[in-house]
Amino acid sequence: MKRIIYTLIGLLAFSVSNAQELETLIDIALNNNPEIQKFELQYKRVSEKINEVNTIPNTEFGVGYFVSEPETRTGAQRFKVSAKQMLPWFGTITSRENYVSSLADAKYEDIVIAKRKLMASVSQSYYNLYANKAKQEVLTENIKLLETYETLALTSVEVGKASAVDVLRLQMRQNEMQQLKDVLSQQFLAKQTNLNNLLNRKNDTAVTVVDSLMMPSEDFEINSENLALHPELLKFDKLYQSVEQSELLNQKESSPMIGFGLDYINVSERPDMNFSDNGKDIVMPMVSVSIPIFNKKYKSQTKQNELEQQEITAQKQERLNTLETLLSKAINERISTRISYETQTKNLKQAKDAEDILIKSYETGTIDFNDVLDIQELQLKFQMNQIESVKTYYVQSVIINYLIQ
Repeated sequence: MKRIIYTLIGLLAFSVSNAQELETLIDIALNNNPEIQKFELQYKRVSEKINEVNTIPNTEFGVGYFVSEPETRTGAQRFKVSAKQMLPWFGTITSRENYVSSLADAKYEDIVIAKRKLMASVSQSYYNLYANKAKQEVLTENIKLLETYETLALTSVEVGKASAVDVLRLQMRQNEMQQLKDVLSQQFLAKQTNLNNLLNRKNDTAVTVVDSLMMPSEDFEINSENLALHPELLKFDKLYQSVEQSELLNQKESSPMIGFGLDYINVSERPDMNFSDNGKDIVMPMVSVSIPIFNKKYKSQTKQNELEQQEITAQKQERLNTLETLLSKAINERISTRISYETQTKNLKQAKDAEDILIKSYETGTIDFNDVLDIQELQLKFQMNQIESVKTYYVQSVIINYLIQ
């Protein structure tokens, strides 16, 4: 489990302190998340059933009193005490333990799956917070840039090289950016609440995210063969094995049961006779066998087990197909994201070059503030897309790690 955490952390190209922050969040989630605790309690409950099935049938005791005492040669019978113990066929109890143990093994896979999903959810939520924060910072930078342009526009108005309309347009654009920043700020709080809920702590607990994420120079190696070892698929193997154990138990329970017992009958002495066995009590050991002659129940259970195994096999293949589709989609999405990032990087460089040209144009007194707004809008678009590409890359990497690590 720790290996998966370190793989996820290894994707982060930032300082050690920030890497430890995400690792810390994941550890908190694994320790506090109620869903994980639920599955762990279910596993303990199923495991405890081993002690429940490791028993034999109740010992039967009986006491009877002869209201009308029957007379025998040795005396009248007064009361009767009996004890009886049935024993299952050899190996039945062991089969029960193996069956419950196989159910516990399948339930344990639920814990592994839940932990994987939780780690992925925490990481994805973290990257969403990073993208939101990074976009706010970009908006702050662009607002400051527009303020610089506004100062230039005011100066141009004073010398008659620009109109007041240009200033108003720049101010309206600033207002739009400030509005977008305020909306992102509220969305950040909502995303932070989502992450804190995954960690099962107070909603308003502040979350520190990395200052910047870089697109990795190359993708990490993907071994698709590891998909076959995914816990979601291993669970079906464990369920299949539990059905096998269920059938072995069914065969054992269809075998006879052996019983041992003892009857004790109290006999009173005959007062009118004198002989050696007068009033001698009766002790009678007994052996009994319980044979399931009408065993249609067990034959039906065998057929049900066969059908359940076929169902589990089909379910596993269906889930494998789904996971393969998810893996392929994540890989292709990550490739597309890298292409998009590289395109946005080129566009952003060209937008900055255009911005430099506009600044030089101002020195000659020929600046067009409509062009300023157009270039600024393009630059903001490219920066936002770049941040979204980086976030998507890491989110898709988390999905890939969930599937193959």
